[in-house]
Amino acid sequence: MTDLASLTATEIASELDRGSLSSVELTRSLLTRAESKRGLNAFLDLYSDVALASAEEADKRRRAGERGPLLGVPVAIKDVILVKGTKTTCGSRMLANFLSPYDATVVSKLRKSGAVLFGKTNMDEFAMGSSTENSAFGPVQNPWNKAYVPGGSSGGSAAAVSARIAPLALGSDTGGSIRQPASFTGIVGMKPTYGRTSRYGLVAYASSLDQIGPFARSVKDCAHLLETISGFDPSDSTSMDVPVPSWSEELTQGIKGLRIGVPKQYFIEGLHPEVEQAVRAALQWYEGQGASLVEVDLPHTEAALSTYYILAPAEASSNLARFDGVRYGHRAAEPTDLIDLYCRSRSEGFGTEVKRRIMIGTYVLSSGYYDAFYLRAQKVRALIKNDFDKVFSSQCDLLACPTAPTPAFRIGEKVDDPLTMYLSDVFTITVNLAGLPGLSLPCGFSSSQLPIGLQLIGKPWDEGTLLRAAYAYEQQHDWHTRVPQ
Repeated sequence: MTDLASLTATEIASELDRGSLSSVELTRSLLTRAESKRGLNAFLDLYSDVALASAEEADKRRRAGERGPLLGVPVAIKDVILVKGTKTTCGSRMLANFLSPYDATVVSKLRKSGAVLFGKTNMDEFAMGSSTENSAFGPVQNPWNKAYVPGGSSGGSAAAVSARIAPLALGSDTGGSIRQPASFTGIVGMKPTYGRTSRYGLVAYASSLDQIGPFARSVKDCAHLLETISGFDPSDSTSMDVPVPSWSEELTQGIKGLRIGVPKQYFIEGLHPEVEQAVRAALQWYEGQGASLVEVDLPHTEAALSTYYILAPAEASSNLARFDGVRYGHRAAEPTDLIDLYCRSRSEGFGTEVKRRIMIGTYVLSSGYYDAFYLRAQKVRALIKNDFDKVFSSQCDLLACPTAPTPAFRIGEKVDDPLTMYLSDVFTITVNLAGLPGLSLPCGFSSSQLPIGLQLIGKPWDEGTLLRAAYAYEQQHDWHTRVPQ
């Protein structure tokens, strides 16, 4: 009998089309698997009854002749994305009892496609973190080794897909929160071009950086999910009205003649030697397949980390001001006055990392410091974007580099050292600052049997080239087929 948990989304759709499997049978099996793996803490909420009802409806649609790559396929949702009538906590005590009043646009698109909404996944509080240790509901464990983090902030979604609980999941990526956990858990994760997917119904962390994207166990699955959730949305002022190609049909076009830029600033002191070895081996493979490798210079990369940790907290300070105990979120008991209500509600509702970023953001926006920090960071952001524009205009078709400087680290190893933790995002944040698409796919394992990810970075709106290059590599390697024991 086929192990249902081992099936990719594409394989599931094929089995459903043939009638050898029903969505109800699959969903029931995966819900049972999710219960057996509660110890990973990947899920905050499982939609057992609703998921089975959706699966039954999907089976009816198939029997009526309807087809689709996600029809009847379970998809897990990061708990920062609204699903009407269900809790959206953002991993925070502040929103522990908040019920979503409407569906996010990406959720509406999933419903229309017939996907089965499977449950809400754990995350760093308000998407602020690189390890999913900052959740008010406990850390998520990496399926490859439970003593290690799965990455963050979308660690629950990554762990759910890696552990074969859900074939697909949605995450959000503000500075690497899809790509870095994908790297740490050995799966495919993609941040689309800023404006490619709607942010309507995504609880904002940093509005100029946030973007929703897919997790999957194969590049083709990733392409199908991205096609489903992409497209213009008039409800989101940052959504762009650009065509959504059939990326899944373009995967086999090959990579011969592709120019791959290798940024010298991304192979630096401190890069784990096993990560560098795995990534360089992948680069050599591409060269052997007819692609050309070109060393490129992104001179302002060194300033990216400090730029990001000025701009993102500044936007967070503004976005999270609404959670004051009056309009939204946790309300302190028996306040003595309005100031006491504000102070205690926010102190009790927010965790340490969120408070840290709110304070940093408020400081850099304050009178006397705005020009010195926030305005200067915006100017440096423009320089970082110009670096990418320059190399893409004349030197290469995409960039390749490590997704993260190390494999996954131990739970608790960096939690008391914020700067070291922030360095986990050093190779991913530039992509968000420039609004580019980025993809992580597995390219090896460390000696400790922890996954290593290769990051591909593309031109704006050119997700297709990234998916095509990733697919070519995936077809000749088996990293993505390996299963955590």
